[in-house]
Amino acid sequence: MVLARVANLFSTADSANSIVNDHRANVTNTMEKFESPVADTVGRAIEEDEIDDEAAQPPYIHAMLAGGIGGTTGDMLMHSLDTVKTRQQGDPHMPPKYTSMGNTYYTIWRQEGFRKGLYGGVQPAFLGSFSGTVCFFGAYEWSKRTMIDYGIAPSVSYFMAGLFADLAAAPAYVPSEVLKTRLQLQGRYNNPYFNSGYNYRSTIHAARTIAKVEGYSALFHGYKATLWRDLPFSALQFAFYEELRNKAKRFMGSNNIGLPLEIATAASAGGMAGVITTPLDVVKTRIQTQHNDIPTSSTAAPKSSISPTTSPKHSTHTKPSKPRPPPSRPISTSSPSTTLKAHGAATLDTSSVMTGLRIIYKTEGIAGWFRGVGPRAVWTSVQSGTMLVLYQTLLRYFEQHPLVKIEEV
Repeated sequence: MVLARVANLFSTADSANSIVNDHRANVTNTMEKFESPVADTVGRAIEEDEIDDEAAQPPYIHAMLAGGIGGTTGDMLMHSLDTVKTRQQGDPHMPPKYTSMGNTYYTIWRQEGFRKGLYGGVQPAFLGSFSGTVCFFGAYEWSKRTMIDYGIAPSVSYFMAGLFADLAAAPAYVPSEVLKTRLQLQGRYNNPYFNSGYNYRSTIHAARTIAKVEGYSALFHGYKATLWRDLPFSALQFAFYEELRNKAKRFMGSNNIGLPLEIATAASAGGMAGVITTPLDVVKTRIQTQHNDIPTSSTAAPKSSISPTTSPKHSTHTKPSKPRPPPSRPISTSSPSTTLKAHGAATLDTSSVMTGLRIIYKTEGIAGWFRGVGPRAVWTSVQSGTMLVLYQTLLRYFEQHPLVKIEEV
């Protein structure tokens, strides 16, 4: 009897312990079930905040204005360096007058001044930059959002949106690019220090002269070459930028990555894209700055562009006693780092990008494709950094001071 009671006592104690343990397990499981959805929800929210900017889509007018102001500011800030690049790439002289970036900058500034020399062609650059970047960012935002909404991977969407945006903006900026490039190569009017083969008094005079002598289609010289350069550049630039910015947000654990990282990601994206597309930029510059002297009638001879041996002051008159110039101005394909050949050794008389690349490669090899890569790398880095940082800054400003009230539309 006593043994039975003792056994019952132990069994009662075991039952109590079992109940307590079961209760603890139930509490633990309940807490885990409660914490799990919360943790998953928080984790998903953090990931979405870090890598999904599409949730907060700015109005198109905000994106276009922010992009236009940012792009124009970057272009104006770096216009002098762009002039240095253009002089190095389009110099028709053999051996070339301009070699290193610093030497070219100093020589142009000392001989021709800041406004007429380093900032030659700034008027068409300003007009083309603003109109082109407004069109670009509107098309970029629309195409990027549309592709992502259709389930296309973000990295592919960024790349393809950059291609489409530049294609949409090209008609707005290619004519200004032709005027800008020729005026940059020319420098000051009646330039005694550098004979580019051009001698325009102003932007309006340049546009009228080109339209009258060469036809309106000449304002679109190098259109295909410009697309060949800018389509891959924009695609690579924004693909690099979006990916680098996403990595920076994951590193910082926030959408606000701070100004230093904003500048670093934007400048790195522009610099890498600029270096990769330098060969296409070299061909584009030379196609747009070469003279097209093929006469179309007996009256075309006096209107042909001047040859390098003609005085700029009498550029519009050709003496009958002198032999006619070749179909196009000999464009130097030399590089400061290669052995220079005779002036007539290479002539870039084509509008084909691939043919131009082959001519440059046969003349001086890979180094010729990357002529002016130094100023281009610096230019694209600083221009992209300025443009994209201002773009993000202005978007945040417009979000706080909306130009369009979405809820009222």
